[in-house]
Amino acid sequence: MAYSDRRTRILTGLTYAALALFVVAMLMDFFYVGPERQQGEAQRIFYVHLGSFLGSFLAFGTAVVAGIAYLRSRDHKWDTLGLSAVEIGLGFATITIVTGMAWARPIWNTWWTWDPRLTSVAIMWLAYAAYMMLRTGIEDPERRRRFAAVYGIVAFASVLYTVIIIRVRPDTIHPVVAGPTQADPEGAFEVSGRIRDTLFFNLFTFAVITVVLVWHRIRLENLSERVARRKMEVLADL
Repeated sequence: MAYSDRRTRILTGLTYAALALFVVAMLMDFFYVGPERQQGEAQRIFYVHLGSFLGSFLAFGTAVVAGIAYLRSRDHKWDTLGLSAVEIGLGFATITIVTGMAWARPIWNTWWTWDPRLTSVAIMWLAYAAYMMLRTGIEDPERRRRFAAVYGIVAFASVLYTVIIIRVRPDTIHPVVAGPTQADPEGAFEVSGRIRDTLFFNLFTFAVITVVLVWHRIRLENLSERVARRKMEVLADL
């Protein structure tokens, strides 16, 4: 499916908007909001950490919608959306883990601990990394798409578990930014004033970036399919 000029213009506009939002978000992270009272400069990492987790949540959620739509319609465009969303979500999940480790080192005095939240994020990452590896091992296109659709739906349970775990496990030390918790977290901070403004702006920015990246990945996948078909046509003419 070739992209129309109108779609290209919209995507280009959204791309520039996402870049502008990201620049403003970084300026807010480093200049608008001051160091947190207890965590100091290390707290600034949290804005990107939460933003990237939201990006992975939205992307993996999109893969669920795409999976359901594919199973209902068998239209391969939904498989393309699901694959694109999982790839982008996995990238954001990686950023979430890396920034979380960078924050944990000065706050918890360790890069990693097998806390319930950290463990659940690792399981989520492995679940979607397995999606990518298992998908490439299936040669038949229809079987591959059907498997990916079902797997993408089931794997989202690991995302929900990651969201819920810090609210129900009393032994987690991971802070909860919003919502109730039964735990006594280490490194918690009050979300108010400029911290709240900066956090919400970062969340909005990463949501827009997620949409833009998934759209670009879909376009790249469509282009790749067109090139592959053209190669087959050329080989058939030889």
